[in-house]
Amino acid sequence: MQLAFSTNAYLNYSFPDTVARLAGIGYRGVEIMADVPHAWPAYLLPEQKQAIRAALAKNHLAISNVNAFMMHAVNDPRQKYWHPSWIEPDVHYRRIRIDHTKRALSLARELGAKCITTEPGGPLEGRPWAECLKLFVEMLKPVVEHAEKEQVLLLVEPEPDLLIETADQYLEFASKISSPYLGLNFDIGHSYCVKDDPADTIRRLAKLIRHVHLEDIAATRVHHHMIPGEGVIDFGAALTALKDVGYDGWVTIELYTCHENPDSAASLARERILKIADGVGVRFAD
Repeated sequence: MQLAFSTNAYLNYSFPDTVARLAGIGYRGVEIMADVPHAWPAYLLPEQKQAIRAALAKNHLAISNVNAFMMHAVNDPRQKYWHPSWIEPDVHYRRIRIDHTKRALSLARELGAKCITTEPGGPLEGRPWAECLKLFVEMLKPVVEHAEKEQVLLLVEPEPDLLIETADQYLEFASKISSPYLGLNFDIGHSYCVKDDPADTIRRLAKLIRHVHLEDIAATRVHHHMIPGEGVIDFGAALTALKDVGYDGWVTIELYTCHENPDSAASLARERILKIADGVGVRFAD
């Protein structure tokens, strides 16, 4: 396995400064935020894309994933991460999410990234779950076709309070649409939030997992990303499960809640996760 850190904790830093800082801390991979201020696909000029490649090369960093979940650039007043969603009542708002995701897939291909992540449908807002699932699948189909064309994985990330929260719900979704370029971004903290045991769920969904997010969560199960060691998640058990199922991809630490002091959060998270991993016989590549 390989350990990365998401640039979405570095909202107050440019992309070149962010990757230089993370390389200095010791990371060898980064998840790129496909959003302002780092890589909003809609208005990213060719020279800006080249600057991203140059910054990565200069700091000897690989891309773990392109995060197309957040959409700060739209600045939707309802919620800056989830909206516009795949299941908006208004077709024009859905179009914004669809077009953004297609652009993120193309950007990932241009940058050499193997996958992007997206939200699992959006908030239900009082509508029937089955109805919203059907709409999500229909909206996703042309984007999956684009993923196949670009040969970049499109990974759906279950999230508390959105359409797909649990392992059971993800499996039902996965039964509705099939493609070698559609997969699961497994978030350890999200799994804990919705009362799915992370280690057990990893074993259950092993064949579908293509990328992993990691953060700690408090005992309340409230969805708030915390530095590993500040919550109650058993990371030793989760990492052991990943090893047992043969997962050898990226594990990206995602601490967008720590934007006031991201260097400290990134450093402490790395130190703690490597120590836990060593204790259970899990090795992250140098």
